[in-house]
Amino acid sequence: MEILEVNQINTYYGLSHILFDLSFKVDEGEIIFYLGRNGAGKTTTIRSIMGLTSPRKGSIKFRGMEIVRKAPFQICRLGIGYVPTGRRIFSDLTVLQNLEVVQRPNRGQLEAWTVERIFGLFPTLKDLAFHKGNQLSGGELQMLAIARTLMTNPDLLLMDEPSEGLSPLVLKALNQQIMDLNHKGMTVILTEQNAKFALDVANRGYILENGKIRYQATVQELKANHEIMNRYLAL
Repeated sequence: MEILEVNQINTYYGLSHILFDLSFKVDEGEIIFYLGRNGAGKTTTIRSIMGLTSPRKGSIKFRGMEIVRKAPFQICRLGIGYVPTGRRIFSDLTVLQNLEVVQRPNRGQLEAWTVERIFGLFPTLKDLAFHKGNQLSGGELQMLAIARTLMTNPDLLLMDEPSEGLSPLVLKALNQQIMDLNHKGMTVILTEQNAKFALDVANRGYILENGKIRYQATVQELKANHEIMNRYLAL
């Protein structure tokens, strides 16, 4: 069943036209990715869905409801969670306080997220429950950023560059945690520059360049297409 439909959105920053007639659909239970170089429009795509940079033209429907021009807090309450690049946790609050401060009732279709359930998915955070945000490593901060978003009880999780700045060992753990979330029913959209990470975790995806979709395929098809990989992703 379709959870998100984006239809010909055009998004601007001031006079700068960033996304051009972008269209895609996401079914429940999928993990999809957006790959592309810096400036391709990946983050703007996520911000457009979340209402942080609302498209001037086009439509975005979540479970059949139009969400263009809704405020981010309204979109969150409908069941879309956002894990921003840079994590942006509350550095002067403890891990536990970061989780509790954003907790909201479960109105979605998935099992409710509680502190106990979060600690089951992220045992490291349980050990760090009373540590403040400014005492955490990059990998721990990323876990907390995801966990904090889950406490809003979303049905769709948007993740912007989740692998940024993480070591290979932490990336492996993050990969497993995203797949565990998906096995629990979570639909995930992630943006990445790290093609290997995205291809290891997702089902299918899109390659963006200059605000347009240049290629879309399953993970298997993209892995086999070295010409596309070199054309749009090689540095």
